[in-house]
Amino acid sequence: MSEAHRDSPTTPVADERDPFGRRASALASTAYEVDDRDGDQFDREERTALRRVQGLSTELQDVTEVEYRQLRLERVVLAGVWTEGTAEDAENSLRELAALAETAGSTVLAGLMQRRQRPDPGTWLGSGKALELRDVVIAEGADTVVCDSELAPSQRRGLEDIVKVKVIDRTALILDIFAQHAKSREGKAQVELAQLQYLLPRLRGWGESMSRQAGGRVAGGEGIGSRGPGETKIELDRRRINSRIAKLRREIREMKTHRDTKRHSRKAHGTPSVAIAGYTNAGKSSLLNRLTGAGVLVENQLFATLDTTVRRAQTSDGREFTLTDTVGFVRQLPHELIDAFRSTLEEVADADLLLHVVDGSHPDPEGQISAVRAVLADVDAADVKEIIVVNKADIADPEVIDRILRHEKHAIAVSAHTGAGIEELIVLVADELPRPRIAVDALVPYDRGDLLSRIHESGELLGSDHTADGTRLQAYVNADLAAELARFAVPAGQELPIGR
Repeated sequence: MSEAHRDSPTTPVADERDPFGRRASALASTAYEVDDRDGDQFDREERTALRRVQGLSTELQDVTEVEYRQLRLERVVLAGVWTEGTAEDAENSLRELAALAETAGSTVLAGLMQRRQRPDPGTWLGSGKALELRDVVIAEGADTVVCDSELAPSQRRGLEDIVKVKVIDRTALILDIFAQHAKSREGKAQVELAQLQYLLPRLRGWGESMSRQAGGRVAGGEGIGSRGPGETKIELDRRRINSRIAKLRREIREMKTHRDTKRHSRKAHGTPSVAIAGYTNAGKSSLLNRLTGAGVLVENQLFATLDTTVRRAQTSDGREFTLTDTVGFVRQLPHELIDAFRSTLEEVADADLLLHVVDGSHPDPEGQISAVRAVLADVDAADVKEIIVVNKADIADPEVIDRILRHEKHAIAVSAHTGAGIEELIVLVADELPRPRIAVDALVPYDRGDLLSRIHESGELLGSDHTADGTRLQAYVNADLAAELARFAVPAGQELPIGR
């Protein structure tokens, strides 16, 4: 996460109403050493090795005669239709669109907002405002208009006919960013699936490609009685896309099976799981690096993380748990992406605890929380135990942080950049993680050190004593480990003093 945008840190005042008693140390601590590098940044050089060059067109010739052109994002003008909410909400949405456009590699020249009760069905903005937008495009020398909504195919064509430059919508922009940032095989397959699902209803043929091809056996020279209406070009492309979608879904299902196997293996060993979720650019990867030293990529840009990262961590009392960093969410996240990334987002639904990271310095943090919870509800993760982690506390307004902490039942403020509040967060995670609750009293032979190791990893050791026959111990463990220790259980009535 780049810190070029940070102002000088403020020192908020602790509040006696803090339900966890950790707010003061989380906000006011200044003893941490500030480090501009979160982890080892393993992916930074690879990510920055290839960049778009300003001024070069990325529009490819359409060899299929169907409109499937790559986005040309160089010099763009933003456009928004404000239909509900306050003017501040509408402006924040357009600022977020500007950040998305810059992440995709464009230069934002101007932004326009139109107040309407509902978008115009023909040109989205309305014909008069579309003409004004054309004048701005000409004056600024822009080559693309980015609309802050998902446009119907007819609306995009109608607007393009007036402004005379390429028009794309918010969904296409987000899909383009995902396509740039996907690295793993699963991530690339998920993004391609989302792109094809978005493209399918927007296919458009040109000229003679819409005419019917010869069908039947006419191609072989047989004439009368053998001419049939063959597939049109657009039908052929639609069929090919549907075939590709079916293949991608099969591949993602196979990769999901592998992911499920690993997740079930962790659960079988009684390892609790903690998922890190939240709005894009809220600092999730920075928090993962602070908690585990994972060294994953951290950049001050939207959707820097697309591929799930799983790392092991320990509580202060030695219990192991897994931390999973997930893709960030955003307002109006395309449904195609939610469907495509469903297998990845299931990591959140199956977690024992959710760290919901919020950017405390954002103009509308409560709006971020609502948007993330809406996506979590779509993937059946709304019932997971949640801790609101208000990040970037070193640059956030103290009143905003205090407002969130008072409103949310389980919340804590931290700074992944400076380290403030991280120790308190680890303690809170340890308190909220499920604890093994099956009591065992066993005499474990010395040649079964593996069982002792598992007790230390996933159980809670109450006491132990070394005897001639093995290690006598009392502990709380999970069901699987209790079943394995049953053969070494000490019969009732053979109580022995246990060393602490």
